[in-house]
Amino acid sequence: MQQTTIFQYFILGGIFMWPLLIFSVATLVIIIERGIYIFLHNLKTDDIERNVIERINNNDIGGAIEFCSSFSNRKPAAKIIREGLKKAGHGEHRIEKAIETEAQERIKSLETGFNFLTTLASISPLTGFLGTVSGMISAFRSIAQASEVNAQLVANGIYEALITTVYGLMIAIIAISFYNIFSHIIDRFTANVEKIGSDIVDALFEQGKNGQGLNNEN
Repeated sequence: MQQTTIFQYFILGGIFMWPLLIFSVATLVIIIERGIYIFLHNLKTDDIERNVIERINNNDIGGAIEFCSSFSNRKPAAKIIREGLKKAGHGEHRIEKAIETEAQERIKSLETGFNFLTTLASISPLTGFLGTVSGMISAFRSIAQASEVNAQLVANGIYEALITTVYGLMIAIIAISFYNIFSHIIDRFTANVEKIGSDIVDALFEQGKNGQGLNNEN
């Protein structure tokens, strides 16, 4: 039995294979772009927390700010904590607000394109189903017009009609899988930033008791 090539499947799928092709290319582009972007950004926080708190305990808030400033924009945790340290002496609320605001901006940039992945994961199978319904209509029309109906005629029509559903589901599975992978990475980073922010506020508060760092202003 002769093997059917991908191109032949594409032709058999009909006109609805074209939007599915566009969706598949868009999904691949977003996955590659986001994967590279996240990979190039160092989302680790342990080294930042250790060094910053050590400087705070030594009453060197300026040194902590300078340490965070020494990193490039590809170290988002450093930039987030730097904004909080700049508010040292202005109260716990101001520090937390500065960290939260900067964190939201950094996380937003990391999550760019995620909504497109979820959209593609939703519309791809729907487009596939639409192609299948259209194919089934054509198949049954051919059956109705045929003088003799046999199992092969029915099977071939259904077989061709289901191709778009398969392609649509494949795109959706890939899109939602990478969306979940990327979301897990960002969620873990978010949790780490919240922890380090809380630890730094506590460290500043301790220094505030000694007349350094954080005071009780809001």
